[in-house]
Amino acid sequence: MESSYLYFLPLTVFVLFPATFIVTYIISILLKHTEPDFPYISDTGTYSPESCIFSQALNIGAFAILVTIYIRFRQIAELYRNHSSSANIVRLNRVGLCVGSLAALGISIVANFQETNVFFVHITGALIAFGFGTTYLWVQAMCSYQTHPLVNSLAMAHVRMGLAVVASIFFVVGCVCASIAHSQFKGSDPRKWYPEDGGWGFHVASTVSEWVCAAAFNFFMLTLVDEFKSISMDPPQVYVSVDTLAPTQYSGIGEQDQTTDDVQAILSSHSYIT
Repeated sequence: MESSYLYFLPLTVFVLFPATFIVTYIISILLKHTEPDFPYISDTGTYSPESCIFSQALNIGAFAILVTIYIRFRQIAELYRNHSSSANIVRLNRVGLCVGSLAALGISIVANFQETNVFFVHITGALIAFGFGTTYLWVQAMCSYQTHPLVNSLAMAHVRMGLAVVASIFFVVGCVCASIAHSQFKGSDPRKWYPEDGGWGFHVASTVSEWVCAAAFNFFMLTLVDEFKSISMDPPQVYVSVDTLAPTQYSGIGEQDQTTDDVQAILSSHSYIT
């Protein structure tokens, strides 16, 4: 049976992440776990109960992103399977699968390791997510130029290149400003950062950069929706090895013979199970 609803995957990602951040932001503000002015994304999902929603939603989102990345990989792989002059895009496609999968892993790490509990692991996950996510945007932008006009329009390739440029600029600005801001911070709680705590300007620049970078990734997922409408996938086939099938041992000889007959009947009518 073919599925014609694969476009719901990138669409789900596009809706899920902003909805999660908005919900956890509202909860964290209402419970006074963070300040409403320019928090980091992770600041809105650090303390319970919003951390529970944050972790669960991001884990689901990371899985949805991983499946979306795989389908995108298979889309390009199928289109250029028999083209001898397509070595470049085939290599790019494989790189995209690798870096995209690492970005999804980084999101899962961010979701499961809160910054107040294991800060180093959390930051590592964030760098993996944003760093490899930005690389993935560049790979997909280059792929989009090569798949024009077969898969996408030239305008769509320009849009994806623009998203890659935006993500790159704000990723670098965010990392640099965050390092400077934390070195100048004199307050007691980074989740409640006030202008008098020091490094306020760099803090604002880093948090805004993080939100813009995340938005660039999210809008890239939206660009895949229309293309995924023309993709369908068959469910996987499960093959049964005949050598591994053995009749169940019974104490009665008659029952064992009957079981053997049943197995032989099954093997004669089915070579595989779908």
